[in-house]
Amino acid sequence: MPSEGYTGKAPDWPFPKGSTRERSVWRKAWTYPQAAQWIKEPWRWETIAMWVRWKVRAESPESSAADASVLHRFADQIGMTPAGLKENGWGLAVDEVAEARAEKSTTKVAATDAAPKRRLRAVSGGGA
Repeated sequence: MPSEGYTGKAPDWPFPKGSTRERSVWRKAWTYPQAAQWIKEPWRWETIAMWVRWKVRAESPESSAADASVLHRFADQIGMTPAGLKENGWGLAVDEVAEARAEKSTTKVAATDAAPKRRLRAVSGGGA
């Protein structure tokens, strides 16, 4: 999965009703790297929506430990935890080109920030 996240469009909310907060979390979830895999698996979208619904519920001050437990189980199923990534056989790709570019840029900036070296030379004939 791309470490920079999924850049495609989020599918429509799969349930007939949903709060404004649920729809917001749904759209945000579709920017995560896991969404690059989810988009290929429409059968998983209702489970993702259930994770969203329980996430919103767990944000409430009235939420319980049981709510957090259910949320965690859904997170595992959809690959939102390290265990869930492993369970699904997924991994995050590292953008090595961007890392090398950033490293090169940092080295280049450091080199250009250094003061130029001036050298004195002896001139034959005494200069007079």
